[in-house]
Amino acid sequence: MNLYHSGKLHILLGGALCVPLLCGRTFAAAVSFDFKDPKSVNTIAFILDSTLEPILGVASGISGTVSFDPENPKAATGRIVVEAKSLHTENKGMKDTLHGADWLDVEKYPTVEFAFKKVTEAGSPEKDVYELTVVGDLTCRGVTKEIAVPVKATLLPGKLGERNRNVKGDLLVLRSNFVMKRTDFGIKPDVPAQTVANDIELRVSIVGSAPAK
Repeated sequence: MNLYHSGKLHILLGGALCVPLLCGRTFAAAVSFDFKDPKSVNTIAFILDSTLEPILGVASGISGTVSFDPENPKAATGRIVVEAKSLHTENKGMKDTLHGADWLDVEKYPTVEFAFKKVTEAGSPEKDVYELTVVGDLTCRGVTKEIAVPVKATLLPGKLGERNRNVKGDLLVLRSNFVMKRTDFGIKPDVPAQTVANDIELRVSIVGSAPAK
């Protein structure tokens, strides 16, 4: 999933039932991971090619929750939200254009969201690593489209304290590269693909936390 664009991705999820240990927990059921990162490290990067000026940037205003059970990864649920105004490029004029009414229209559509619908494939090539195919609704600029994206989920039991000192708990890292179609979401549909590519490549690297109960 090469996500290099858009406003907010948000994930709502089920509850968590777990048994805390000194360094984390044993997973007896799904655990809810919060993706609002107090360190502001979570980012979604985007690339949109064009004839004259390729557009590269990141979005960092990420929140949401994901419910994950390593014993049943296909039951994962959630919603990821990206704040559209957090989309940033090094060139201010380009950023202002992307935020404007012809592109993301961030004042009217303040978030970009991805909501899980189902996990159709789930494998575990190594301990605590899960390769998923997640089908969900991507909503951008008021338009919702169902897409399937590959997601690599890495569970890090007991590692929350290494990011947030003196806080015990676990981490879940989600990585994905995928493509969304510009014209599917009404983003400058009048511009031909020969001038600005229709494919927006997105790359997601986000970490969710679950403090021990």
